Amino acid sequence: MSVAIEGRDLKRYYNVKGEGFLAKPATLKAVDGASFALESGETLAIVGESGCGKSTLARLATMIEKPTAGNIFIGGADPHAKGGADIPRLRQDVQIIFQNPYGSLNPRKKVGTILEEPVVINQKVSAGERRQLAETMLAKVGLRPEHYERYPHMFSGGQRQRIAIARALMLKPKVLIADEPVSALDISIQAQVLNILMDLQEEMDLALVFISHDLSVVRRIADQVMVMYLGKVVEQGDAKVIFDNPSHPYTQALLGATPAVDPSLRRERVKLTGELPSPLNPPPGCAFHTRCRFVQPECGITAPELQLKFERQVACHFAEAAVQA
Repeated sequence: MSVAIEGRDLKRYYNVKGEGFLAKPATLKAVDGASFALESGETLAIVGESGCGKSTLARLATMIEKPTAGNIFIGGADPHAKGGADIPRLRQDVQIIFQNPYGSLNPRKKVGTILEEPVVINQKVSAGERRQLAETMLAKVGLRPEHYERYPHMFSGGQRQRIAIARALMLKPKVLIADEPVSALDISIQAQVLNILMDLQEEMDLALVFISHDLSVVRRIADQVMVMYLGKVVEQGDAKVIFDNPSHPYTQALLGATPAVDPSLRRERVKLTGELPSPLNPPPGCAFHTRCRFVQPECGITAPELQLKFERQVACHFAEAAVQA
């Protein structure tokens, strides 16, 4: 299998103006050193609390933004090399599904026009071929040909997200980024949309980057998991390894807060104390030490590096104690 998308030590910093006349400018480190490699047909789940850098990483992967440092590779090609000359071509290989199905579709356009727009922009295809392709894609996501002539307001949230999936796949991409694709949907609809995504991933051999804060969903679909906290990767590796035995205290807290119907999947609930620190002023040393139950003096001084422990990468000085707890 070939690597469809790869990130090497990706960083994305923003310069933020301070509030007030005498306030100093600050640097927001939205993503501060993330690396991954995803093959065709595999799913990488990126998880963490709001503000951890998940969506920023998605914008880097889709070439919406350029990394401050590090490199992104699409099928082995660096889109930002040669002055970005390859970005228009490589963008066809990476498509994204957004969180809100009510805001991601133009309410003034019919579904058929929405689906055909990526093809109109990127490919020279006749109107008849575009319509046939759109109707075929509608069928793949469980919608009927007559839906082609309808407007987005005539559909439910779940149906709109199916339309968004169909639009993302019109160019037959190699990589699909799904940014919280089911979090705005009813629980009963989430499973339907996830099943469609998984079926289409298998049929089209897609590399899927799935961004979510819902670990019950991630457990079901992910091959790899990347856990982020304040822009940094704190644990990363095979999904089964991490779910069966998380080694970072933050991952343990996330899993403990996830409801599970199956008693065998339930974990001890680890209550996080304190508030999430400001990303503009993160704590020294390990960013998680202000909320960690295993904190030691070293944690507030030295930031831990990602190291291979217990068959996964983990950034924690005392991962051994966390695993044994």
